[in-house]
Amino acid sequence: MQRRSAGFYSAGFAVVALVAAGCGSATTDTPPATTSATASSGEFPKSIASGSDGGTVTIDAVPETIVSLSPTATETLFAVGAGEQVAAVDDQSDYPADAPMTGLSAFTPSLEAIVAYDPDLVITSTDLGIVTSTLAEAGVPTLLLPAATSIDDAYSQIELVADATGHDAEGDALVTQMRNRIDDAVASVPTRPEPLTYFHELDDTLYTVTSQSFVGQIYGLFGLQSIADGSDAGDYPQLSAETVITADPDVVFLADAQCCGVTSESVSARPGWGSMTAVRDDRIFPMDEDLSSRWGPRIADQAEAVAAVVQQIPA
Repeated sequence: MQRRSAGFYSAGFAVVALVAAGCGSATTDTPPATTSATASSGEFPKSIASGSDGGTVTIDAVPETIVSLSPTATETLFAVGAGEQVAAVDDQSDYPADAPMTGLSAFTPSLEAIVAYDPDLVITSTDLGIVTSTLAEAGVPTLLLPAATSIDDAYSQIELVADATGHDAEGDALVTQMRNRIDDAVASVPTRPEPLTYFHELDDTLYTVTSQSFVGQIYGLFGLQSIADGSDAGDYPQLSAETVITADPDVVFLADAQCCGVTSESVSARPGWGSMTAVRDDRIFPMDEDLSSRWGPRIADQAEAVAAVVQQIPA
């Protein structure tokens, strides 16, 4: 696993998602042979909302050659049935396993490398100054889908990707399925007179999330409250060890177990942490770092993982 830089977390959820690390297949910069589109619904041309400024992108026909520069977009494309239309994904897109991972970088995007795939649609979650404007000049429709700020925002992005690729019905069905799974997960946990408090560890320098962050909103569905609430450092603040110990969280979630090898044993061994309720009661839980940092179809998996933890704690 590639170690994440804590600074990225404080910069915002979009960068957090892009640096989510994972083991993938060997990469290549050679464009693979493209496949024909298998879209099943939707009429073209159509205009699709892009970015947070109210702009739109016009897509003239069903995209047959898609390049994804976002792990979340990659997961969404395959989940709505557009996988066969995807020609290349960036070097952080490690799910699903059969996604055509390449050496394309979303951090330092190369126009030449992207255009080499002759795409008729590019999807990215961040615009580093050249992607959308330069590709537009080259006549390539580009969807900018920044980090979702709420679960409803994530649903909307899934539907946008589905619409843009000709899989309108599949997108609607996926969102309905996700809503039902999340509702079932929430209903499976006991009601508590007082909320459980938690510390969600992004890395071992103690960057964390507030209840207003995207993943914090998922925790909030289960009545969980972040000990970082009230921080003046945004939704992804860095706490001191003293602050965490004093706050005495009921639960500790580790989103740095895969990338950084942090374990419940290593957390328990930190100076002073043995006095915390979460440590004394053995409530330290490793969480899948990709589920915790992406806002695509697997947020239902994240909700179910949180439910499984909360179910273990007596009301």
